[in-house]
Amino acid sequence: MRKILISAAVLMIFVFIASTTLMAQDNNIKKEKWHWGNALQQDTSAGYVQVVKIENVLYISGAVARDVTPEGITSVYQSLERSLKSFGATFQNVVKENLYTTDMEAMKKHNDARKAFYKGDFPAATWMGVARLFMADAKLEVELIAHLPK
Repeated sequence: MRKILISAAVLMIFVFIASTTLMAQDNNIKKEKWHWGNALQQDTSAGYVQVVKIENVLYISGAVARDVTPEGITSVYQSLERSLKSFGATFQNVVKENLYTTDMEAMKKHNDARKAFYKGDFPAATWMGVARLFMADAKLEVELIAHLPK
């Protein structure tokens, strides 16, 4: 009986040490940021950053347009291109695109303006029709995830 109690105590100590070691992992993620040339590299009033780079992955906040027209779509993708270039990337590094629009039919109609930026190398993409975006007069917002070579 004593051996069982000692074994159980040793097992409990081992489980405790293992679990605290796992929970004590380094939570300091090294983030590089870019925000439209802002010296703070983020917008403190709205509370966001345009691009966060962790290791070789870029997380790019949404760029917006007030109109879902070829010109509005081109403007969004030019902004996203600037975000990508801030870390030396192009649309060929994009692996995921999330597109939000208040006018899905116009987006489908003018999709060629978007496709031109990918040059036939399209990412995984999700398009969502929404009632409203953060900017009340915005009709289109697109966010990206891109991978850089290691």
